[in-house]
Amino acid sequence: MSPYRLYLVTDDQQNLSTLIKVVEAAVAGGVTMVQVREKGDNIQSFINRAKAVKQVLQGTQVPLIINDRVDVALAVDADGVHLGQSDMPVKLARKLIGSEKLLGLSIENDQQLLEANNLPLDYIGLSAIFATPTKTNIKKQWGIQGLEKAMQLSQFPIVAIGGINPTNLDHIIETGVDGVALVSAICHATSPQQAAADLLKQIQAATPHH
Repeated sequence: MSPYRLYLVTDDQQNLSTLIKVVEAAVAGGVTMVQVREKGDNIQSFINRAKAVKQVLQGTQVPLIINDRVDVALAVDADGVHLGQSDMPVKLARKLIGSEKLLGLSIENDQQLLEANNLPLDYIGLSAIFATPTKTNIKKQWGIQGLEKAMQLSQFPIVAIGGINPTNLDHIIETGVDGVALVSAICHATSPQQAAADLLKQIQAATPHH
C-alpha cells in the first residue's frame, strides 16, 4: 500500500492540543502520512508542534513530514520534508537531509512538473487540483484531466492536493493517483477518526485494480 494514500496535512490555525487530538484520531482512522505545517515565523512553536506530533506517531509506521523547513525536520529527526517552490532548493535540501529521508515538492505548473523529473525527489504534491478556501494564492487548478496528464509526465509518485473532499474523491482516485492530501476534510470534521476511516474506505473502493 502506498504510504501516500491518505496524506493528512495539519491545519496551522489549530492550537497544539487540538492538533494532537486531530492527529491521534486521524491515525486511528487510518491516515498513512502526516505533514505538519506552521505558517508563522515562530521556529520554536514549529519545533514544539513537530515534536508533539512525532510522539503521537511513535510506533505507528506513519511517516512525519515537515512542511517547508529543513532545519525543523533535522531538529526533530522527522521522516521527511515537503518543499514549496520558494523554499530551499531541492538539491541542497537533499544534501542536508541525506538519502534516507523523504523529500516532496509542490508542483504548480507544467514547467515545474517537467523540471522536477531531474531532481532528487521521492514524490510530488500536485497543487491545486480544485480551488480551496485554505489556499488563496492558487496559480493553477489542474482538475482531473490535468492530474491525468501530470501522471503521464512525472516519473515520481503524485499526491493530489487542493479542494479534495468525499464528493470529488472517487474521480481523483480513479485516475490511479498515488495519494490524496487533505486538510479540512479531516482536521475540521466532527470526528477526524471517522472522517479518515470513511475516506480510506472510499479510496479503497475507488482504487483501480490493474
